[in-house]
Amino acid sequence: MGRVSTAYLLTCAAIGVAGGVLLAVGWWLSLGLFATVPFVSVAIAGLWVLPAVIALRLIQRPFAGLLVGLVSGLVLAPFYTVSAIATTLFWSFFPELPFLVTLYRRWSTWLHYAGAAAVGIAYPILAAQSFDLWSMAPGVLVAFIGLCLVSCLAGTALGVLIADRLRAAGVARLARRRPAA
Repeated sequence: MGRVSTAYLLTCAAIGVAGGVLLAVGWWLSLGLFATVPFVSVAIAGLWVLPAVIALRLIQRPFAGLLVGLVSGLVLAPFYTVSAIATTLFWSFFPELPFLVTLYRRWSTWLHYAGAAAVGIAYPILAAQSFDLWSMAPGVLVAFIGLCLVSCLAGTALGVLIADRLRAAGVARLARRRPAA
């Protein structure tokens, strides 16, 4: 991986802080939806992948998504709980996973969507007890997982779009450069 530049760290920090602010709003919205209509609360699951997708697409360096997830969690922790760090790292792990599997040698767009599909299916299953998933009728269960999947894919598409716009504006130029030895 080599050394990391200050520009890389600052870019990840900026994306992480912005992601933390976005997720603070998403957290309250999610809590309100979960308390009233738990089924619909997964419709905003894509917000949680957004910071990591932006970082990975923009910077294209190993562990950028996880670093952004860590910073987002650190921003959220004082206002929610320390478990916010684990939550943001969980949601950042899946966008990072396809690139890790390729040992960060490929940065194809479809890999972003593979990570989104993985978390869109995994999250409802891993949180099944919270949502009382196994008591749902099969059609409702499929719709629930489908809604989470679509939300994560939409969040990824938005993240790719934002990162591409930032790159076009010249934001990624310094962050992607590796420091001189």
